[in-house]
Amino acid sequence: MTEDKKKEIIKLVEKMPAFPKSVQRVLEMTSDINCSPRELVAVIEHDPVLVMKILKTVNSAYFGLASKITSINHAVVYLGLNAVKNIALTTVTIGMLPRSNSAGFDTNGFLLHCILAATISKLVAKKQRVPHEEIFDYFLTGLLHDIGKVVFLRFMPEKFKKALELAKDGKQPLHKIERKIIGIDHAQMGYFISARWNLPKTLGEAIRHHHDIIKTDSKKPLHTDYVYIANQLCKKLQAGYSGNFFFQDMPNEMKERFGMGLDEIWAGLEDLDNEIEKSKNFSIM
Repeated sequence: MTEDKKKEIIKLVEKMPAFPKSVQRVLEMTSDINCSPRELVAVIEHDPVLVMKILKTVNSAYFGLASKITSINHAVVYLGLNAVKNIALTTVTIGMLPRSNSAGFDTNGFLLHCILAATISKLVAKKQRVPHEEIFDYFLTGLLHDIGKVVFLRFMPEKFKKALELAKDGKQPLHKIERKIIGIDHAQMGYFISARWNLPKTLGEAIRHHHDIIKTDSKKPLHTDYVYIANQLCKKLQAGYSGNFFFQDMPNEMKERFGMGLDEIWAGLEDLDNEIEKSKNFSIM
């Protein structure tokens, strides 16, 4: 990438909203199993968007409550820390998406893709016996792996539209088309956003390499394998929309690392249908 192109990209990234402080605080608090619900509620109450999303989620048809919950305190206790953490993150993602766009990009489908990729990444990590305290990192990487597309959508919709149209036939991966038309792909753009948001470096590297993981590389976080798998399974499930219709099976080196192929991983994910329904609920804008 030329210096001029890099300066242009940095300017675009700087136009993106900052990561909300209230959500950062919620993530910090919910990462502590001894988190006080009362203190957590005190933080959430200062973010009206987060309050609305939590109440909307807990009162959705998915949970089927006999009577509505109107207290944020009751909602937090009912949902639990992990669900609140997931809602906080999806609220950030929703906040970044424009309500309408000229690129013809399905934002609701995109949000479902991100949440489903996050959920599958987490499920596969559990199946592979990743330590419990690290599981959330896999969810977070899955959720934010395509965040670079939001920059294209907001600031260069015409070029992004052209890339999406060329990717429709599934003959080429979207990220390679983006490089030709835009000069940078969404994975690289996502890396720049993660740096702006001061997210962990391992997360940024996983976002940066989630399409570029054919060979074993000790410098690349393990999360990349899981997001790769989640991406391909989303296509097999035909759930959500990412703008990328190019299917790639697991490379042989990855199959060796996991001791199985994509279909075997899919077959081993218990309660996947229920998780998909839950993902659809969380993805409502």
